[in-house]
Amino acid sequence: MRLTTAVKRFTLASAVAAGLGLSSLASAADTIKVGILHSLSGTMAISETTLKDTMLMLIEEQNKKGGLLGKQLEPVVVDPASNWPLFAEKARELLTKDKVDATFGCWTSVSRKSVLPVFEELNGLLFYPVQYEGEESSKNVFYTGAAPNQQAIPAVDYLMNDIGVKRWVLAGTDYVYPRTTNKILESYLKAKGVAEEDIMINYTPFGHSDWQSIVAEIKKFGSAGKKTAVVSTINGDANVPFYKELGNQGISAQDIPVVAFSVGEEELSGIDTKPLVGHLAAWNYFMSVDAPENAEFIKAWHSFIKDEKRVTNDPMEAHYVGFNMWVKAVEKAGSTDPDKVAAAIIGVEVPNLTGGTSKMLPNHHITKPVLIGEIQGDGQFSVVWETEGLLPGDAWSDFLEGSKDIEADWVELKCGNYNTVTKTCSGQNY
Repeated sequence: MRLTTAVKRFTLASAVAAGLGLSSLASAADTIKVGILHSLSGTMAISETTLKDTMLMLIEEQNKKGGLLGKQLEPVVVDPASNWPLFAEKARELLTKDKVDATFGCWTSVSRKSVLPVFEELNGLLFYPVQYEGEESSKNVFYTGAAPNQQAIPAVDYLMNDIGVKRWVLAGTDYVYPRTTNKILESYLKAKGVAEEDIMINYTPFGHSDWQSIVAEIKKFGSAGKKTAVVSTINGDANVPFYKELGNQGISAQDIPVVAFSVGEEELSGIDTKPLVGHLAAWNYFMSVDAPENAEFIKAWHSFIKDEKRVTNDPMEAHYVGFNMWVKAVEKAGSTDPDKVAAAIIGVEVPNLTGGTSKMLPNHHITKPVLIGEIQGDGQFSVVWETEGLLPGDAWSDFLEGSKDIEADWVELKCGNYNTVTKTCSGQNY
């Protein structure tokens, strides 16, 4: 029986399509895909674009070493554009269309909360590199930034014990991280004997630019004869007009010091730092840290980015630590399978950039040092205080009712929110 011309064409097209499909599958199997989920536009681009570049550098360096499991790593970059629902769409795209083996991304907690159900549903792995409010532990997320006990609480202790602060302004951008962190800090301050009238709390939207009336309120609050400080969880490009207005109204670091949790070297680069000199930031890494690992990282960064003036910062270090932990866990597991990697990564230790090592804990948080830095005229930080050793990240706060009895342990308890009183796991578990 002779095939018709149409059938011949269909058969030929099918064969070609099948061949292309096999070729595509073979090509896909030749690389290990790494998702990069950071805003490259919008209000958070000021902070997140550098993290995309950091990941590209780390992937390039790993490929020069021979890749991973005999394969080259392939970065897959998407731009969720500071649009929180779009983060979820892009995460789903990375996992279902691009078939990435791990994703490094997000900055704000609202973006992380947006993608969390997607990673849990599709069993993907997310490495989250920024300080956050805690109150979470997912089997699909590894939190390489600071929990509140690794940044916010030590910063308040420093202000209280070393600076003698008695009145507190808790100023933040209006979303989950500042609100939850300030809820923890308010409870902590009151437990330390601070009166309610000595705590002022203020929230502003993303991208807020008119700070005149708010700074005037802060100035008035700080004129009561008690040493006053601002604890800032203001995020993104709103920081620039905030500090500028402090200077406009003559508020110096000696008058009312600001300790920031989201202002690092990247945010200070390219702006006039005169109004900021003497103010503080609490992080787990500063570019100015004198350590061989840090010098090597900075040199590699300048070589990669081809700009000697580009700075490094804390979330970059968190990606450095998280990426190296993932590489080590994949090698240990002999696979990129999410469940195998998640099991293998617990207990993994890698060098950090401050001269020590960081370890992945059963609650999917890591050990970190805490440093307080004072802003200098050149946009760098002079370290004025640091913890003696490394602090383990605490997923659930000891200072919130409903949280202090919760424990996260993905090894023994196999649960991210185990109630030690009722002996039950009320959420995601294995």
